Parts: sequence; structure tokens; C-alpha cells
Amino acid sequence: MLRRTLIAATLAAPAIARAQSWPAAPVRLLVPFSAGGPTDLPARLIADELSKSFGQRFVVENRTGSGVIVASDAVAKAPKDGQTLLYTTVGHAVARALFPHLPFDPVADFQPVAHIGRIHNVVMVNKDVPAKTLPELLALFRGNPGKFNYASNGNGGSIHLATELLLSMAGGLDVTHVAYRGSTAAMPDLLSGHVAMMLDVLSSGMPFIQKGETRGLAITAAQRSPMFPDLPTVAETIPGYESFTWHMVLAPAGTPPATVALLNAAINKVVSDPRHKATLQGQGMDVVSDSTPASSAAFLQAEITKWEAVISKAGIKAS
Repeated sequence: MLRRTLIAATLAAPAIARAQSWPAAPVRLLVPFSAGGPTDLPARLIADELSKSFGQRFVVENRTGSGVIVASDAVAKAPKDGQTLLYTTVGHAVARALFPHLPFDPVADFQPVAHIGRIHNVVMVNKDVPAKTLPELLALFRGNPGKFNYASNGNGGSIHLATELLLSMAGGLDVTHVAYRGSTAAMPDLLSGHVAMMLDVLSSGMPFIQKGETRGLAITAAQRSPMFPDLPTVAETIPGYESFTWHMVLAPAGTPPATVALLNAAINKVVSDPRHKATLQGQGMDVVSDSTPASSAAFLQAEITKWEAVISKAGIKAS
């Protein structure tokens, strides 16, 4: 037994040494979205804390373009040394279905490191819509096919997909999609009555609901939110419904497992810290502080399967 233990320790030593020598230089954390947005802010919090943990700077680079494709492609083709990482969202899971000729494979070319958390949406209607509850809204849509519309943050975006899933699970309701360049651009038309309904992340939508400028009907989480306990879930009307965007850190496939394990442990430590967890929760995130590379990979594959089916059924194409 002692001999086997010594042999195992000897074999593991080079991998541990390599992991301990990482990072040898500043680490690039590519974010596919603009600085200051809801994806960029958590990425910067985590990068700052990782910089303290490892004694090397983790530098956020906002690499926008073609949704998540430009940033993802850069990471997929980066050296497999843990020096270049991707901080991404559900956009990664739908890229293959929306863009059939991707320059990378969203599964084969990446090593999931850590699942950071999930951000649910709230279903809102403008104040002129007579429905006061989600069942009333669905009945209104059902009785008036094609006469109402809904806003999204862009064709094939997370809000578009979440809404199509809701309409599909409600019986295939006919509601016209109006795409905007982000939910911020769509909100004025919801408030003014140009669109009837919109889903948006809780942190963005709730201020308008609390000020009485729009009406919140339900959240897309599996359970009611402790922050908004009086707001029903969509699942209370449509059993099994849940939708959210999510945040995850990925590395290029082939990154040394010891480096991935070190990163995973460090990220879990950051997001489980009460101060940082409170900050992320304040941004509407349900934090995941116990992910592993394996559980993150399984989650990513499940999300790809789920949303590719929605995209196929709804006939959604990238704009």
C-alpha cells in the first residue's frame, strides 16, 4: 500500500508543479459583451479577486462582435496553457444552432472551468394591457392570435428564446416578435405601450415594476424569489417552465487539468465569500459556489440540448 501511494505521489508531482507555476504571466479573461454591462461587472469582480489570489493580474478584455463568436473563437484558438479564458453566457449554448458555420465547436474546443450562477427573468406587460396575472395574459393571447407583440433583446438572444419557450409551453401562442438592440433599447417601447410584453432580467426589470411604470406578472425561476415573494413563478401557471441566462468560465480544450482544478477552486472561493455573493445577488444572480469542471460541462451540454430544440421548433435564425 505504501509503495503504491509513493508511486502515485511521484506521478502526480509534475502535474502539481506545473499547476503551482501557473500563472506565469497576466491572464486574459475575454468577455463577449461591452464594458459596464450585466456580464462585464461580475467578470471584473471575479478577475480582481483572482488577481489577489494568484499574485498575477487577471485582465478583462471586452471582445464584442457577432454575439459571442469573436471572443469565443479567440479563446478556442488560444494556447492551452490557462493564460486565456472566456467569461460567457447562454449565448455560448445557442451559437451552434444560430450560426451553422461556426469557426469553433462550443463543446469540443472548450474546457468548462466553473459555473458562476444563473440570472432569471421577470415577465412584464405595459400598463394598458388588461391582464393582471399571467393566466389572464395567456388567455388574452390565446383569444387574439397575432394581435399582440412582445419585445426582446435581439433575434436569437436569451430573452427571445425564453419568450418563445414560454409561448410554446403555453400551447403554441401566436404573438409577434419585435427585436431590439438590447433590452435597454426595448424598455421605452414597453413603457409607452408600443409592445405588450417583454421578459427582462430581474435586476433590470424590477425597478420599473416597483415604480409602477410597468406591471410584473411572474418570474422565470423554479421557485419564488426571496427578494420578491409576492411575484408568482411562470411554473405556477406552466408546470416545468424555467428560463435564465447564466455565467460560466471556460478555458481552451486541452488546458492542464491541474490548472483547471486550481481555477475552479479559486472561483468557488470568490463567489462563496459573503461579500461577493451579496454583490452578485444584488445584480440578480443566483450564485453557484460548488460547481466542478465536470458539473459545469454537464450543465453546458444540457443547456445546448434545451435551447437547440427551442430554436429548431420556433425556426429562429440569426439576424
